[in-house]
Amino acid sequence: MATSKSYFEYILDSLSGLEDITYRNMMGEYIVYYRGKIAAMVCDDRFLVKPVSVAKRLLPDAPVQTPYEGAKPMLLVENTDNREFLSQLFIEMYEELPEPKPKRTKK
Repeated sequence: MATSKSYFEYILDSLSGLEDITYRNMMGEYIVYYRGKIAAMVCDDRFLVKPVSVAKRLLPDAPVQTPYEGAKPMLLVENTDNREFLSQLFIEMYEELPEPKPKRTKK
């Protein structure tokens, strides 16, 4: 089941307090970037964030779920209405998010 456009727009609206949010559509699901780093995914109408230590601390009771079969586990964000919390979460997660992998050069 792919993420509905309305749910994804709702998530983008919830993140609107942050600057430099970008995303990439991947087969009906979305990768969400914060300041160039992968921070979250929106899959099957679920908002999942990278399980860095700050996210685990701020979301202590968050269920651990995989975005799709074979993917690494992520934390499910259930309170997506709280814009201030989501902004704080992304800002605090930023330093712990992995650096983007260098793009391969074409031969």
